[in-house]
Amino acid sequence: MTGRAPNNGRLKQETDQDIRHMYSEGEYKDFNLKKQGEGKFWAAVPNPNEKDAAKRESCTRLPFWVKNGERPDDVENAISPEILSKLAYAQITVPETRVELNPKDKQTVNLPTWVWLDKGRYRPLSVKASVDLGGGEEIWARTTVTPDSLKLDPGTENATVHPESGECAIKGDGSIGSPYKKGSGKKAPPCGVTYLRATQGGGTYTLSSTLTWKASWEGSDGAGENDLPTGEFGGQQDVTVQEIQSIN
Repeated sequence: MTGRAPNNGRLKQETDQDIRHMYSEGEYKDFNLKKQGEGKFWAAVPNPNEKDAAKRESCTRLPFWVKNGERPDDVENAISPEILSKLAYAQITVPETRVELNPKDKQTVNLPTWVWLDKGRYRPLSVKASVDLGGGEEIWARTTVTPDSLKLDPGTENATVHPESGECAIKGDGSIGSPYKKGSGKKAPPCGVTYLRATQGGGTYTLSSTLTWKASWEGSDGAGENDLPTGEFGGQQDVTVQEIQSIN
C-alpha cells in the first residue's frame, strides 16, 4: 500500500499522504492511541496459498478499527468461523494411502487377496483455527476429516474385486477391510481382489487404492452449515501374481 517498490514514485507519495491523513487527522486521531487496549485494527491479509492472484489481492480496504469482543459482520470477507474452517481444512495432512495385503508378497491366481487399512494409522484428524477478538472473546472453527471408504482398482481386467463395486465401506469400529484369518481359505474377503491371470515375464499389476476422507466442522457459532469438499488420496503398489501348477 505504501509503495515500497523503488520505481513506484508518485503513487507512493499519494498513498502515503492518504494514509497519514486517514489515521492521523481524518477518521482516526493519532492512530487511535488514546483507545489502546480497547480494540484493534483489522486489515486485509492475502492468503499465500491462493493461486489466483486476482482473488488473492481482491480486498483493498484499508485497515479499520473494531472494539474488543466485536466482529465486523457487515464487511465482506471479514474473518468468520466458516472462513476459519476452510483455513483449518487446508492445514490437515492425511497419511499416504497404502493398504495391507495378505498374502503379503506374491499373490496367487484364483486365491483371494485380502486388503485392509491399518486402523491405528487411518483415524479422524482435526485442526482448530481461531482469532482473538480481545476482551476474552474469540471466534474459532475445528475441522475434522474422517476416513469414509476405500476404492480398489486391481490394475487389470483379469481380476475380480470384493465387494463387486470395488468400494470398501468403513465399519462401525472405524476400520476398512479385515486381515486374513486362518481357515478362511477361498472365502471372499470383505475387501480385496482375486486375480484371474498371472503376471508375465517378471511384470507386475499396479494395484491402486483411493481413500476417501469426509470433512465436517464446528465453530464458535455452532455446527457448520456449509459442507467442505470430500478429499480423495490414492496410492499404488506393484503386485506380482503367480500361478500354481497342479497335477491331476
